[in-house]
Amino acid sequence: MSTMKAIDIRRGMGVIWKNSIWICVENQKVAKGNWRSSQVLKLKNLNTGQVLEERFRTEELFEQAIIDRKPVQYLYAEAGAFVFMDMETYEEIRVLADLVGDEGVYLTPNLEVTLGRMDGKPVTVELPTSVELVVKEVAPGMKGATVTNVMKDALCEGGARVKVPTFIENGGHIKVDTRTGEYLERA
Repeated sequence: MSTMKAIDIRRGMGVIWKNSIWICVENQKVAKGNWRSSQVLKLKNLNTGQVLEERFRTEELFEQAIIDRKPVQYLYAEAGAFVFMDMETYEEIRVLADLVGDEGVYLTPNLEVTLGRMDGKPVTVELPTSVELVVKEVAPGMKGATVTNVMKDALCEGGARVKVPTFIENGGHIKVDTRTGEYLERA
């Protein structure tokens, strides 16, 4: 297995730390004045589900855990899980909703995502950076509102709530950034 520096660890990567396998949930660089910069890693234990937030030196080395990544297609949601299909074998794969987390609101039928597995067990679900959603319900726009930065709330399929420009109507297709939840453009 190879080693990597704390600064190089990205979201979804697996590392071996404290004799367990951890998945990186978040990695932030922290620099305070004249002090040395450090990395604050939010890690989730693969076996216990425990989530820790720890500070590490930027140059600290971690042993990388190899995660097998494969494109899969989202099919549907069922009691506490999401069902995906392996596009090579057509096998259905159930992934617990906890693993997908808040990003589940961006899943639409036939959306292609990347599923990470270790020893055949799903450990990560990586969505594309942007998805196309259909607006189900939107607040009415104000008449005569010509200011370009005026936004209104919209409820999209899957349950995502997005601030959209006033010209977006019910049934409209929009592109949303899955990392920030922000409106990008009309689709």
